[in-house]
Amino acid sequence: MPIDFKDFDTIRLIKIDGRLDSAGSDEIATRFSAMSSGAKPSVIVDLSEVSFLSSIGIRLIIQNAKALQGKGGKMLLVTGENEHVSGTLESTGISSLVPIFNNIQLAEQAIAG
Repeated sequence: MPIDFKDFDTIRLIKIDGRLDSAGSDEIATRFSAMSSGAKPSVIVDLSEVSFLSSIGIRLIIQNAKALQGKGGKMLLVTGENEHVSGTLESTGISSLVPIFNNIQLAEQAIAG
């Protein structure tokens, strides 16, 4: 499962592709935790290329969002046009903990504003 990141001034962008089911979550858990707990105070996680999101994947996101918040940081999610992922996330109520945006530019504006 591909996972990659890019650092900008005050933001780290993490992009995840593939299935965030049990196997996919296990495969990226350590790298995702390290990437999302880095020196940047704000992390945007791009889920627009995730083909399947299970409760295990959602738990991975929540755990890392809470860890980042505990350090004074903030995590935001981007789903793009991925209706499956956005619908799954919205049905869980995760947006009260981790804001969800349709594109990276809106997420960046939320961080800046």
